[in-house]
Amino acid sequence: MADPIFGVVPNFSEGRRADVMDAICDALQVPGAHLVYRQADADHNRLDTTVLGSRDGVRRAAVSAARVAAGLIDMEQHRGGHPRMGATDVIPFMPVRDVEMTSCIELAREVGAELADSLDLPVYLYDQAALLPDRRSLAVVRKGEYEGLREAVAKGERLPDLGPHAIGSAGATAVGARVPLVAFNAYLTVDEDAAKDIARTIRESSGGLPAVRAIGFAVPERGCSTVSMNLVDFTTTGVRAAYDAVVAQAEARDAEVLDTEIVGLVPEAALSPDDAEHVRLRGFDRATRVLERLIEEAS
Repeated sequence: MADPIFGVVPNFSEGRRADVMDAICDALQVPGAHLVYRQADADHNRLDTTVLGSRDGVRRAAVSAARVAAGLIDMEQHRGGHPRMGATDVIPFMPVRDVEMTSCIELAREVGAELADSLDLPVYLYDQAALLPDRRSLAVVRKGEYEGLREAVAKGERLPDLGPHAIGSAGATAVGARVPLVAFNAYLTVDEDAAKDIARTIRESSGGLPAVRAIGFAVPERGCSTVSMNLVDFTTTGVRAAYDAVVAQAEARDAEVLDTEIVGLVPEAALSPDDAEHVRLRGFDRATRVLERLIEEAS
């Protein structure tokens, strides 16, 4: 019988300094854990990684990398397009093979406690690992980003679940448990205000598409804006449906979608070759970006 495989998808607030990103990725590679994916975005100033392995392996990988990130990333100096609140911004654990969600919830809470105790990091537990109902949403946890959260905590508001009641230069970290999601970005010929409006229109929290979270922001380096989406249940709203909704909103504003991208890995069922062509996906290699194709490497 094959061993159970856990997944963890840590995101770090660094997408420009190669030496810092390399140090973080080196720290993720511990016995029992396999770094199967890394992607940096300079515009977002963010590093997205995926690690597969044993329960203990992914636990040690997450803590090891968070320790390195806390020493190398100063959130006082960080600027980027993507919302963020910490050097190690999010650490979501997910079941990959023969793992129950309850095990990922236990693991997330264990890692959160370890980060708080050993690194003195403020930790917020989110999604299925949340202790408070309103912290199931990452957007709610990260509201106001680093600066807004630091101010709120200083006033005694929105205090972390674990760790110190103060936000230092490494910021705070959200640790959670969730099913595999699809991070899907569409680039449009609209300004930032229009991108924000489109995101507001299509996301579930505003009465839009179910199981879709979305934000809009400018991408000056490309001379356009993006609607950045998390499809938290692709069986409810998939890539094609999300794309079509963005296209419709863009066309209503006499604009167009230039192209799209997937950030990180996707389950095989989430994206057929026809879907990839339909949504004008760029830079996607099924051999290296489909989760199931990487499981054997982690076994």
